[in-house]
Amino acid sequence: ADFAGSDSALKPEEQPQEPVPPVEPEPPQVVAPDPVPPQEQEVTQNELTCKLEIRCDKLIGNADLDPDKVELVPADGLLFTVSDVVFYEGESVFNVLQRTMKQHKQHLEFVQTPLYNSAFIEGICNLYAFDAGALSGWMYSVNGWFPNYGCSRYALRDGDEICWTYTCDLGQDVGGEYSAGNGRG
Repeated sequence: ADFAGSDSALKPEEQPQEPVPPVEPEPPQVVAPDPVPPQEQEVTQNELTCKLEIRCDKLIGNADLDPDKVELVPADGLLFTVSDVVFYEGESVFNVLQRTMKQHKQHLEFVQTPLYNSAFIEGICNLYAFDAGALSGWMYSVNGWFPNYGCSRYALRDGDEICWTYTCDLGQDVGGEYSAGNGRG
C-alpha cells in the first residue's frame, strides 16, 4: 500500500539517489626533463622567456627565524617577481637566477658543489639557508614541480615558470618533500 510520504509513490526518476562522491581531478602530469650536466648544456642565441618568482611565505611570523632577519621578510612573502625573463635556449634555472639577480641588483650567494655538479643556493635577498633552523633553505620548482636535482642541471624551456621558495622543513612545508629525498613524499 502506498501512502503519503512513502518513497515508493515517487516515479522512478524522482526516487532518491545514493549520493555520488565528487570525482577528484587527477593532478596534471608533469613531463620532467632529464637533468643536463652544465658542461653538456648547449646554449644557443635563440631567445626564449620564462617567469621568475622568489617567495619566503614560510618565514612570515616564523618563531625560528633569526631575529636580525625578520625585517627582510615582506608581509606578503613575495621577495621578487619578473614576468618575462629573457633567457637563451639551453640555459639552466641557475643561469636565469644568477643573471636576473645581478641585473636587478639583488643579493645572491651560492657555491658550486662538485658532488652534485650544480650550484647550491646559500642565500637570496640576504635570507640564508639555516636562518630558520637546521631544515631551512632555498628550493626551486619549475611549473609547480620540485626537481630532485640541482638548479644548474635543469635546462629551461620556453614559458617555464620558476619559483624559488624558502622552506623551513626540507620541503615538507612547501610541497617539495619528494625532491629533498626525505622519504616523506
